[in-house]
Amino acid sequence: MQQYPGHHSPHSRKYLVRDRIFGIGDDYWIEDDHGRHAFLVDGKALRLRETFELKDTDGRVLITIRKKVLSLRDAMTIERDDRTLAVIKRKRLSLLRHHYRVELADGTELDVSGKILDREFAVEYEGELLAEISRRWLTLRDTYGINVVREDADPALLIAIAVCVIRMAERERGEN
Repeated sequence: MQQYPGHHSPHSRKYLVRDRIFGIGDDYWIEDDHGRHAFLVDGKALRLRETFELKDTDGRVLITIRKKVLSLRDAMTIERDDRTLAVIKRKRLSLLRHHYRVELADGTELDVSGKILDREFAVEYEGELLAEISRRWLTLRDTYGINVVREDADPALLIAIAVCVIRMAERERGEN
């Protein structure tokens, strides 16, 4: 599991993610800010099993988010190798409208807060920034960027967290 306490890297990594990622029926590459393929969203899995699979460039599945989990109201589960990697829940009793807590399998807790529907939010560990999600430095429509700040953070997990909280915030907006 990631060990978060540690040092910052001047070499933050940026990834570009398409907004309606669950609606994509084709394979879709998440690219880095140099236009290189970084992670593959498997369109076949989305179409057939309604399962979000994030693969590395060699085709290995890094992250799975299942549709059955998507139907839960208050939580989403991210899996790796058929084991729960993280559970994301809306943080109750929060002054911020969009505030989520991510519980990793090893007990680590991450915090997600900000303007999720505007794609301007942050993922933090004990007050330290792990990743920021933003549209500010992008010119592409319907795309947001994920800037992974911490060198030892897991980009695939952080991308999955962003995808989940956006989905949860949009579903919440639909209910209100």
